Amino acid sequence: MELIKPAIQVVNDKFDIQAVDPLSPDTIFVRAKNGEFDTVVTMYHDQGQIAMKLMGFEKGITLQAGLPWIVTTPAHGTDFDIAGKGLAKVSAFREAFTLARKMIS
Repeated sequence: MELIKPAIQVVNDKFDIQAVDPLSPDTIFVRAKNGEFDTVVTMYHDQGQIAMKLMGFEKGITLQAGLPWIVTTPAHGTDFDIAGKGLAKVSAFREAFTLARKMIS
């Protein structure tokens, strides 16, 4: 908490957004799904992936931050088991691509 709260303040000041202090993980995703928050930031990949997949497996995306380039991917992974079979759904890829384009512009 001693590192997270000051970082939230820096983000709020620098980007003019309304990030809030750390919240309980057992309810944050429900609150976000109900429209209270636009985004949920987790400290670790697996903290957010389970909830994201349950809320919208075909729309969920992952944004990896802290790199000098943009990394957005579908949250569902590579799906090698269905490659070349015409079964893949592209909705999560479209969401990831759209976010990357927005971040570039």
